[in-house]
Amino acid sequence: MKKVLVCIAAAVFLLVVGKGALTAQPKDLPYVDGESLTYVVKYKWGSVDTDVGEAVTSLTWSDSLFHSVITGKTYRFYDMIFRVREHFESKFRVDPFRPHWFYRNTQEGKYRIKNTFSFNEDNTIDAEIQKYDRTPKDTLLQGTGHTFDIPALFYKVRCVDFDSIQVGVKNPISFVIDDDVYNFYYIYLGKEVKKIKGLGTFRTLKFAVRLVAGSVFTGKDDMHIWVTDDENLVPLLIESPIIVGKVQGRLIGWKNLKGPMTSKIK
Repeated sequence: MKKVLVCIAAAVFLLVVGKGALTAQPKDLPYVDGESLTYVVKYKWGSVDTDVGEAVTSLTWSDSLFHSVITGKTYRFYDMIFRVREHFESKFRVDPFRPHWFYRNTQEGKYRIKNTFSFNEDNTIDAEIQKYDRTPKDTLLQGTGHTFDIPALFYKVRCVDFDSIQVGVKNPISFVIDDDVYNFYYIYLGKEVKKIKGLGTFRTLKFAVRLVAGSVFTGKDDMHIWVTDDENLVPLLIESPIIVGKVQGRLIGWKNLKGPMTSKIK
């Protein structure tokens, strides 16, 4: 469940509305200070097809940095089976786009872990990792100019210029979580009209993400993401096969978008 919420929060995956700073934020971005998005997380396996939790993103602008908060939790019924609480925070710059600081606090059943990252100009990452209530472990991770934390990755992908990238071409990128850097790539698949449960039918831009193989993801199938084909580039739907079944993140609410959702057809 941890990696499911992480990737939905990465790709989704993912903000509490706050006050802006005195400095003006960049205008050529698909999001603005105060944007908030809410997603429902669904699990599908055989005859099982049920919503198990929610993820909420919020974004604020202050002192030339965006501050993103992403929280995820299981619904009360599923808390009795396996309680999950996820909290991610990220501060990042957009000119150029670089992560600055990241914090994570995860509770999954009896498992607990915290991350605190500071990103350096030489692409190294000062990481503090604490599992359970043990003494925090300090380590230095090696990233690249294309390595992001989970919330920063969510906003970086939304800045892709889909008019300039070619359909079907692999674009490398990576993200850091715990004490590892994961490399993967995304592929723009083109435009598609997509019906989203509870919202309607939209003109969308579709792309695929090839995930890292592990205890949850197979590494053989892609996560698919549909974003609005308008100035907001809001992820509407995220679907990913896992070792057992499939998970889905679906937009159910939003506040303070940059502009109207002109991509909605009906």
